[in-house]
Amino acid sequence: MRLVVHGQKAFGEAMLQRLLDRGDLVVAVCSTPTGGNDPLETLARESGLPLYKPQSWRSDEALDLMRSFEADLCLMAYVLLPVSQLVLDAPALGTIQFHPSLLPYHRGPSSINWAIAKGASRTGLTIFWPDEGLDEGPILLQKTCEIGSNETVGDVYFKRLFPMGVDAMLESLDLIKAGVVLKHAQDPAAGSYETWFSKSVAEIPWDRPAADVFNTIRAADPAPGAWTTFRGARVDVFNALRGERAGQPGEVLALSDEGVVIAAGVGSIFARRLRIEPEGKVPAIDIAHRLGLDVGDRFDWSDGSSPLDPRDEAMGNEAG
Repeated sequence: MRLVVHGQKAFGEAMLQRLLDRGDLVVAVCSTPTGGNDPLETLARESGLPLYKPQSWRSDEALDLMRSFEADLCLMAYVLLPVSQLVLDAPALGTIQFHPSLLPYHRGPSSINWAIAKGASRTGLTIFWPDEGLDEGPILLQKTCEIGSNETVGDVYFKRLFPMGVDAMLESLDLIKAGVVLKHAQDPAAGSYETWFSKSVAEIPWDRPAADVFNTIRAADPAPGAWTTFRGARVDVFNALRGERAGQPGEVLALSDEGVVIAAGVGSIFARRLRIEPEGKVPAIDIAHRLGLDVGDRFDWSDGSSPLDPRDEAMGNEAG
């Protein structure tokens, strides 16, 4: 079977390496038009594979390119540019794609972040046949996994969904090779779509219960980094735990070499590492000393509003 790998970064690299190790016939690799040190691109060049980086996948030139591969199947692994239906359908059997959520829940580019932010205890991955909608194509295969109570987005992706996703793409390929072409229609209206979990939505709402604050912090760890402010300085919070101590929202309750205890609306947060850009993450006590932070001081937040409405948590839990 003639295959095209379309993707980027470590996930695309891992999938291509597995295909090569298995002896699958990869006739072309397509990657992002920006950047020159992408791991997928490096592996493609080292393996002597044709590499293409078109600026758009919605042009006549992109369609001609995909048709020129005479491929049986395209495997999409971490693709952010929109792709036209004609390009998706150009391979003889079409295109399959990996998405790190249980579609139709958490469609969009930050699916793992939002699942954690909304309190989900389970998530998973979907291999589907993409169309021009936003992660709305028919489903081929799904796998589920737990979200540990203290796990961050980095934990869930790198320890669970990344390796599971590579395996699932290869399992899907083998199903298609065997003639098992499953296409279960999605109902997007029954799920959810969220946009980027960006810095603007990662401000820590200290007046919310500690569970909500904790979910915001771990949903943004390692990126984009949940943040708060103290005397005008923005401080990113990482490597946190929940606690039960009480105080005024945002109030520093304790300082030690191990970290900083900060009160939430109900309960508290124990922050072990902080960051003041452009510096890296350091022990929280170092930032506290640098800012002159002491017990009784309070971190600031805007108006207490948050995109993480408590009513969303039920939807998030249903995603498992």
